[in-house]
Order: sequence, then C-alpha cells, then structure tokens
Amino acid sequence: MSSRLRGTHFSILIAIFLLAGIASQLHLNGQLVLPRAFSSNHLLQVENNNANFHQQEEFSWERLAPSKDLVWVDCFPGRQCARLIVPLNYSNPQGEEAAIAIIRKPSSLDPTTKDYRGPVLFNPGGPGGSGTSLIQGAAADLFSIIIGPQFDIVGFDPRGVRYSTPGVSFFDTPVERAVWGQTFADAANSKDPAIGQARARRHVEGQLAAERNLGHLRHINTDQTARDMLSIVEAHGRTKLQYWGFSYGSVLGATFATMFPDKIERLVIDGVVDSENYYATLWSNNLLDTDKTMDSFYDGCADAGPTNCAFWAPSPSDIRRNLTRLYEFVRTQPIPVKTANYYGIIDYKLLRSAVFSALYSPFAMFPFLAQALADIAAGNPSITIQHLIPPASDCPSDPSKAQLDPYNMDPQVAIMCNDGVDVPGDLKTAQEHFDMMSKRSEWGILWANIRLGCSGWPKFPKDHFQGPFIANTSHPILLVGNTADPVTPLWAAKKMSRGFKDSVVLTQDSAGHCSISGPSPCTQMHIRQYFQDGSLPKPGTVCPIIGTPFPTDGLGSALEEEQALLSTSMTEGERNVFAAVKELSRQSLITLHL
Repeated sequence: MSSRLRGTHFSILIAIFLLAGIASQLHLNGQLVLPRAFSSNHLLQVENNNANFHQQEEFSWERLAPSKDLVWVDCFPGRQCARLIVPLNYSNPQGEEAAIAIIRKPSSLDPTTKDYRGPVLFNPGGPGGSGTSLIQGAAADLFSIIIGPQFDIVGFDPRGVRYSTPGVSFFDTPVERAVWGQTFADAANSKDPAIGQARARRHVEGQLAAERNLGHLRHINTDQTARDMLSIVEAHGRTKLQYWGFSYGSVLGATFATMFPDKIERLVIDGVVDSENYYATLWSNNLLDTDKTMDSFYDGCADAGPTNCAFWAPSPSDIRRNLTRLYEFVRTQPIPVKTANYYGIIDYKLLRSAVFSALYSPFAMFPFLAQALADIAAGNPSITIQHLIPPASDCPSDPSKAQLDPYNMDPQVAIMCNDGVDVPGDLKTAQEHFDMMSKRSEWGILWANIRLGCSGWPKFPKDHFQGPFIANTSHPILLVGNTADPVTPLWAAKKMSRGFKDSVVLTQDSAGHCSISGPSPCTQMHIRQYFQDGSLPKPGTVCPIIGTPFPTDGLGSALEEEQALLSTSMTEGERNVFAAVKELSRQSLITLHL
C-alpha cells in the first residue's frame, strides 16, 4: 500500500496546494478576475526546499541509547542529539521510565566562558508538535540569530510525540491508520448527520486507545511534560528555565510557570492560548479574531493588484464574493482530480480547511492560496501541484514505526484529552457545542471538531495540574500576541497576563499565528533583549511589521523603501534579526490543531 509520507509542517502546505491547478473543468456564474501565474523560478525554489525536506536521514533515534545524563552525539549537520531518561510518572519516580528525544544547535561560545548563557527550550505548538523536527531544520539557525549566539537552541519531543518513548498510536501500523482514515464533521448545521458520524468515529478511536494502552497513556499530559522540561534544565546543570513556546506551547509555558514559579529565568509565550479554556476542554474562544485574518487576505489581494495576486478582484468585497461562489460550487459539485502524483476530490471540506490553514502564515501562504483559488475558478490545469506533492512512497507496515507515521495525530488527541475535563459522549452535547460554535464564528463548525475528538476518550483520573494560572514568577514573563491571530486572539494574551505578576504583553500589529508569521524587527528585538538582559518592553508596546504578504503594484518603490529603512534606521544586528524573522515568516512552522 502506498502513501505520501510528509512531516507535520509540510502537511499544512499540502492542504493548501492540492487545491492549486488541479481543477479539470470548473466554470462559475459571474466573472472572476484572473491574472497570470507566479514565475517558474519561485516554484523551482519551493520544489528544491521540499526535496531537501524529504532527504533520507542517516542518523537513527532508535539506535541512540537513552541515559539519565545528557549524552550528546552529533546527529544532523550542526546539531547534537540525546535521549534523556525521566520518570513516566513523577509521583512514582522509581517506577517505569520514559525517554525524551532532545536536539540542540549548540551555542557558538565556549560553555566554560562567562558569556555562555545555556539552553533555551522551544515548543512549536500542537499539542503534539515535534520540537526535534523544528530544531533539526534551518529554523534553529534563525532563532539563534534572533536571540543571540550565547544560547543553545534546544528542541524536544514532548512525551508520547514522535521520537520520545513510550509513543502514542491507536493503530498497530500506518497501514491500519490509512485504511481507517482521518476525517472530521463537515456539517452544514448542528443537526447534520455528519456530526453523529464523526462522533461515532471518535468513540471507536477512544476504544482503540484504551485497548492499545499499556499503562502509559494517562501520563501523556502537559503536567508531566512541564516536569520533563525541568528535568532537561537540571540535566544541563542549571536550575531555571529559559523557554520560547508557540501556540499550545503557551499552555505548556504557563503551566510550567504556575507549577514552578521560582524556576523561571526567561519565559516567552507567543500566540497565547486561554489556558483555562483549554483545560476545560472547551476550545470555544480561539476564533475571536479569525475574521480579521481573513479580511487581511481580501484587503491584501485587492491592494496588490491583478499582477501580484492571482485571485484579484477590484475590491475586497468582490474577492469575498468570488470565494463564497467557489465554496457554493464545490459544496454541490465536488471536483474530481487526477494527476501523476495525486488523485481525489476537491470538496467543500477540503477547500475550507485549506483556506483556514493559510490564515496561520499569511506571508508564506497567501500568494500560493490565491494562485490555487484562481486555478480552481478558471478550470485550468497547473504545474503547481506537481512541484509540491512528492511521488508516492511505500507505507511501512512495521508496527514499531506506527508512532513515526507523519499522519499520526494520536499524540495530539492524547495530550489534549488527558489534560482537559472529560467531554460528555452523547450526541446531544456534541450538537449543542457545534451549534454554539457556529454562532460564534463562520469557522466554528470546523473548530468544533477539536472538542469532539475527546468525546470517546477513556476516563482516566484527573489528578494532574489544570490551573488556576496565578503566579509570582522569579522573573517576569513575556507574552506576545498578534492583532489578527486566527486561533489565539490578543485578548487571551491579555487575560493570561493578569495572572502572572509583572508580566507584559507585547502586541504585534499583524495577521497570522504567532509573532514569527510576520516580519517585525521591533517584536524580535524586544524578544532578543528580554533573553539577553531580562528587560521587558513597556506595557502597551505595539510593534509594526515590514512588508505585506502580497507585493504591491509599486513593487520597485516598495523595495527601495524597505532598503532605505534597513540602511538608515537599523543597526547591523537589527538588520540581521529582520532578515531572520523575514525568512521565518515565509515558512509554516507552527503546528495546526486540525
């Protein structure tokens, strides 16, 4: 059996780009303004990046022996890896063990010198995001430029995730998972039978989880992971944590800060989740600013003009209507797709998911999303999908590899369902939640599936930390939020800040998820300064970004203006930081919840 095996962040690209250039004969009533496609040079660059991402790795985590001390070995270019033994259950430290996979980009400074500042731990979100994947790639080099060469850039797979063991997989093999498939409720309303079908599938998955549980499953939670972070810090010979967590990583960071308030040296939580809402398993206030993010696509595309936005129309409202027309078309007439590397259908669920995914990373995704939408609307085949979807590869049937299946979302389910209060499993409760979410946001039906994922989860004791989030930390923490974040509204950062004495919220005036979704040297210089000397920005600080996701019609003048800004008002260090975050904003690094 064959399957396209991809990493987590690459799957976000696929959700968008399997829309691009693959409609066969789609014609809509009404006119869509459709300019030319992007240059082949840009597509070639993306193709080369994907080829690098899919290179086979010679290093094997499985062959790296775990140890109670940090024993670093060279693993990937410029990286060192280790597996740290920790208690599976910290309430029984002499009992069963877990092994946490850790990777670092070492500081360029000698660790024995006074200027060396030790490790900064990173978490890419999720829950279930792989820190080893994040730091293995070029992002670690960019983070190092931002915060400074004094620090080790450290990523780890939270317990149950990827290369940390014991793993979480409800299926014995990737083949079994592929046959079962992963789906969510594409519901038109709260009475839609799709909700009942999705609920029934979640109950089957809960039964599978219970049957595959070898006694470790209940310990896959954020409480235990926070304790793992302290173990990692102490294994470095240090006593306090330095940390930068994104999205769900803000829940992990806030949990650590509340459990161990005297163990904070530096802590940045970026793209802040309302942790109390998360632990209540509600997922009900994430979408407060999603419409702002969507509006930024309409506005940016209209401003960019027909040359620079493939889905251009004369006004933002025209672009909105054209997209609505696409939704309506594929809802009733899904489009069959067959290319050399992909076959399937483009339906309403896929189109909505792809658009929603793009909202996370406007600089990385908006131009490509516009091209994909234009190709679908025009009914024109495109080379885009051939450049972005790799050839099919054999799907391994080895049960030991089930945890490493890139389609394995089971750790995410385990973490969030173990963390939160139990979700009632009856259909009426599910329908009520879908009804409530649909009234709060046009994206509510899509987002309501997250909570539904816990409706069939096994009932484990809830004796771990679940709040409240009130602490006087040994050093004030820094919270960062965007004005138009699609899934972690700025409101949540301000709410969470109230529980942490002397903490400060740094606002970035941009669309997208977390600060690295938009290039703001202002934001990143504040983060750099915080890590280096502990100083916080003044309360109420708002940082702009430089540039837009779409080029403007005055492309030459815009480049000249940016170049003038860089040459006259920035130091060399600031220019380097700007270049680093500009590159980060072109990537999709923060893990999707769906």
